[in-house]
Amino acid sequence: MEAFLRHRLATHRQAGLMRPTRTLQRAQHAHTQLEQQGLRNFSSNDYLGLASHPKLIRCLQESSTQWGVGAGASHLVSGHFQPHHELEQAIAAFTGRSRALLFSNGYMANLAVLSSLLGKGDTVLHDRLNHASLLDGGVLAGARFFRYRHLDLDHLQQRLQRATGHCVIASDGVFSMDGDVAPVLALSALARHANAYLMIDDAHGFGVLGARGAGLLEHVGATQEHVPILMGTFGKALGTAGAFVAGSDTLIEYLRQFARPYIYTTALPPALAAVTLESINLLEQESWRRRHLQHLIAYFQHEARRLALNVLPSQTAIQAVILGENTRTVQAAQQLLQKGFLVGAIRPPTVPKNSARLRITLSASHQLEDVQALLAALRQIA
Repeated sequence: MEAFLRHRLATHRQAGLMRPTRTLQRAQHAHTQLEQQGLRNFSSNDYLGLASHPKLIRCLQESSTQWGVGAGASHLVSGHFQPHHELEQAIAAFTGRSRALLFSNGYMANLAVLSSLLGKGDTVLHDRLNHASLLDGGVLAGARFFRYRHLDLDHLQQRLQRATGHCVIASDGVFSMDGDVAPVLALSALARHANAYLMIDDAHGFGVLGARGAGLLEHVGATQEHVPILMGTFGKALGTAGAFVAGSDTLIEYLRQFARPYIYTTALPPALAAVTLESINLLEQESWRRRHLQHLIAYFQHEARRLALNVLPSQTAIQAVILGENTRTVQAAQQLLQKGFLVGAIRPPTVPKNSARLRITLSASHQLEDVQALLAALRQIA
C-alpha cells in the first residue's frame, strides 16, 4: 500500500497537479499574511467581506458564552438549540420556502438530498460542470447517472428521455470554477414537463445575487414551485459556516427523517447558528457591499478584455483567466504570489483537461486600487 501511495503521489506531482496547503497568519480579509509576506487575497469565497466583520465577531463571543462552543449531539438527539430553530425559520422566510434544514456543510447537504431521495432504478441528471458534492451524491444514491453538456438544454432534454423512476435534475446555480450561472427558469420548465424534481446548489449565489441577497433564484424570479430543492451555504458570502436545504414541508420532513448525513452528524455549533442569523441581518443593513462588489466585477471584466486576457464572461465574483497548461498555471500563480497576490491555480480534475486557470475571486472588502494592481500584475505575467 505504501508503495502504491508513493507512486500515485509521484505521478500527480509530475503532472503538475499537487496542491499545497497554505497557512495564513491573519483573519480572512482582502489583505492577508502568509509567512510574514503581506498579500492581497484574491482566492477567498468571502464575497461580501463578512468573515471578519466586527458585529459578527462580537456576536460569536456573546453567543459562545451563552450557548457554548459545541452542540454535543446530532439534531435528533439533543443537539438542536434555539439558535438552530430560529436560523431555519429565518432561512425559510428569506428564501421564500416553506421550511429549511441545517447541515454542517454544503458537501453533506448535497450528499443528503440525492442519497435519500433517489435509489436504484431512479435517475439523476447533472450539468457536466457540477460541484463534486452533487456528483458524489448521485453516485452514493445508486441511481442511474447521466451528465449533460454544460448549460446545454437540448442535450439535457435528450437525457431526460432516457430517465426512469424518480428523476432529479441537479445543477450548480453559480458555477464555482467558471463563474457563469444556470438557466434556472428554463431548467424548471424542462423539469416540470418531464415530471422531474429540480435541485439548485446556490452556494456561490446565496448572499451575493438578488435584490436582498437571497441568491440566484431571487435574481431570476424563481419560486419554490420553479425550484423544489434549494441548497445554500453560509461559509462563502455570509462569512460563517454550515449549509441549508430549503423546500416544501414534505421535502424537509422527509430529509429530517431519512437523510443519513443529517441524522448521524453532530449539529452545527449553536453559537455559529446565532452568528449566521446576524449575518443574514447584515445582508439588508449593508446592501452597499453587494453594489460595491458588482462595480468591481464590471470593472475587472472590462479591463481584462481591454488587456486581452483570456477571461471567461462571468458577471459574478468568480473570474477565471484560462491559461490551459498545468505547469504554466502553477508558475503564473507563483509569480503573482511573489508580486503580493494570493490567487488560486485550478487544474484538473477540478476543471476539465487543458482548461487550467487562475481562479480570481473578488470581494466587497477589495478596493478599486486592489483590482487595478492585480490587473497590472496579470498583464506583466500573461
